Amino acid sequence: MPRAPRQMRLTERHVALMKRDIPEIPGPMPGYEQMTEDDYRRITAELLGPPTEGAAFWIFAYGSLIWKPACDVVELRTGILRGWHRAFCLGWNTRFRGSDEAPGLMLALDHGGSCKGVLYRLPTDAVEANLRKLLEREMSLKPSAFPPRFVSVESEQGPIRALTFCINRRSPRYIRGLTEEQVADVLARATGSRGSMAEYLYATVDHLERLGIRDHHLWRLQALVADRIDAAYPTEH
Repeated sequence: MPRAPRQMRLTERHVALMKRDIPEIPGPMPGYEQMTEDDYRRITAELLGPPTEGAAFWIFAYGSLIWKPACDVVELRTGILRGWHRAFCLGWNTRFRGSDEAPGLMLALDHGGSCKGVLYRLPTDAVEANLRKLLEREMSLKPSAFPPRFVSVESEQGPIRALTFCINRRSPRYIRGLTEEQVADVLARATGSRGSMAEYLYATVDHLERLGIRDHHLWRLQALVADRIDAAYPTEH
């Protein structure tokens, strides 16, 4: 049975304190292009390969896809991916969950270690349509800083081949070398048109806890971020 969720230091109150009404900036970030219809069609075909009737198609979620899958799913399992770990290494987000003054950092899979996350199975009769939705959500710009790749995930039912998104260490958006304290500083300040990094962290840790998945790094981060928000808004306790 999954372990009962623990009481987080970071709460909905902290998330509410970071809420801002920020308009979305149109167009791609400097140095990047918007993905086109042809791009999506080509990548979808490459990932699907030759038609295999009735074959299961899984995705491995480690961050926001856990709490916002962006496509239809018909089955959920938990599993462990070896050789990769979740990390706030995708930057700098100056639009959706950050700004030029306080850029955000997003989660991606980076080399080394392991990651326990969620396996989602797409509906067998609508794999292509749902894969397309997923790509539109995760790959709006090119070149992608975290391109899709297939990995082998260990589940209680055995190994599962799943699609996930791993950081490209050659991308200029790859951020490394930050301490936990420095990452917490970023997450406690960044807010953009789609919400704050505090909200992103809160939702991710909350859903991992509900699934019985305990990520020690994210658990420490949520407490550090709560401390920083409390310090920034001392009269709001």
